[in-house]
Amino acid sequence: MHRRLIVPSALAATLVLAIPASAAEGTVGAPGIGDPYYPASGNGGYDVSHYDLRLKYQPATDLLEGTATLVATPTQQLSRFNLDFALAVSEVRVNGKKARFTKTGEQELEITPSAALTKGRPVSVVVRYAGKPSEVKVNGWTAWARTPDGGVAAQEPDSAVWWFPSNDHPLDKATYDVSVSVPDGTQAISNGVLQSQSSKLGWTRFNWRSNKPQATYLTTLAVGKFDITTDKTADGLPVLNAYSKDLGDNDGAARASIERTGEVAEWLTEVFGPYPFNALGGYVPNVTSGFALETQTRPFYSPKQFANGANVSVVVHELAHQWYGDSVSVEGWKDIWINEGFARYSQWLWSEKEGEGTAQELADYTYAQHPADDSFWTVKPGDPGPDNQFAGAVYDRGALALQALRNKVGDETFFELLKGWPAEHAHGNASVGDFVRYAEQVSGKPLAAFFDTWLYQPSRPKSPAADASAGARTQAPAAREAARRAAREVASPERPASWKKIAATNTIHDHR
Repeated sequence: MHRRLIVPSALAATLVLAIPASAAEGTVGAPGIGDPYYPASGNGGYDVSHYDLRLKYQPATDLLEGTATLVATPTQQLSRFNLDFALAVSEVRVNGKKARFTKTGEQELEITPSAALTKGRPVSVVVRYAGKPSEVKVNGWTAWARTPDGGVAAQEPDSAVWWFPSNDHPLDKATYDVSVSVPDGTQAISNGVLQSQSSKLGWTRFNWRSNKPQATYLTTLAVGKFDITTDKTADGLPVLNAYSKDLGDNDGAARASIERTGEVAEWLTEVFGPYPFNALGGYVPNVTSGFALETQTRPFYSPKQFANGANVSVVVHELAHQWYGDSVSVEGWKDIWINEGFARYSQWLWSEKEGEGTAQELADYTYAQHPADDSFWTVKPGDPGPDNQFAGAVYDRGALALQALRNKVGDETFFELLKGWPAEHAHGNASVGDFVRYAEQVSGKPLAAFFDTWLYQPSRPKSPAADASAGARTQAPAAREAARRAAREVASPERPASWKKIAATNTIHDHR
């Protein structure tokens, strides 16, 4: 599920608005933001600060009509710029004036304003459009999932291109107002807080607001018939969960898991620090996929996640992303370990809290499942490549690296790191290299070689239990003996009680 660079062709279908051109001098914004994993993702020359999306969706036909208003600031003098978008466009205005536009390739909307845009001066871009997202293919697929009673936009690393024009890369985060009109009796679920809803002439409009910076792929929309539950956390955060009314046998298990969202979030604040957003929840539409996704404030869960019963571990994983992935987002997609390694490790910590296996026991068992010649060790979590971005090793070897780090620096420093990092980069972007430097700064230890071994070398490192045993030389005799015993047992550790539930979430990001 990866985008490739699309080269515009002279034969590409174009839509050109015939208006007088007075193209002033300026530079052309790049058609990509510069991510080597996905060269076509995002665009250069501007930063978006806010999206206002006013939409109308007809579930019976899959017709989506929209007007998107983007507030952006050019980072260079711009004579032309691109948005990522695949649906048919009827009109574009820049600062209130009609602009020429051309569709190139499968996803590029090239816009030429009537006058060059000045660097540093905010601009407004209005795009009117319509189409059936499930029928629009980019590189042979669509991220829009039709359901028996509506449709859902939730995918990684792409979903926005099928329902709103954007600068589609995590580096350009923005706030959102999403207003969606749907037939009466149908709901529209999105991120953030439901500001209001109103009905008129057979249609109901839902107005959602996300007031913190949000990446495009973390922006979601689900239209259908849902049973909605609401509550507040002990800290007063609004919690809104939505369950498709036709989940069948998975309904009870889904509710038994997701209704614990407030409890899980409360525990995660003890581990990662204050919750970074002003809303909380989750939703389960009736889709056929098997994955889950950390859509900001309100994660998406496929019903299949609960096919074998309740599984709070998947809720832990997706909520951990609110700190690691959503508030602190990747600088580039090669930095995916900062998202997935930490989310997997949070599941190990939850197991430790629940008395179903410590993080060390889970690390020992995971390590023992992969002998030295296993291809698992050839995946480099710190830079896995686009084909291995969501490989199991990014999750499990990534979590092993964190357990090894915990053993190396000690619990006090380790948990200081887990809390400090989301505060250090709140609502921004960061790289694996940034985390390495931060860990060295907080611990006072040189860690570059350690992280190189665990995140970049295509070979099996020494086990985290062995590291623990080495560190035990400074411990009391009883503790040293316990550490040595753990090191001896790592070759054939017992399976922790939580293992099965955690393993059941391995399809979390199997987006095929």
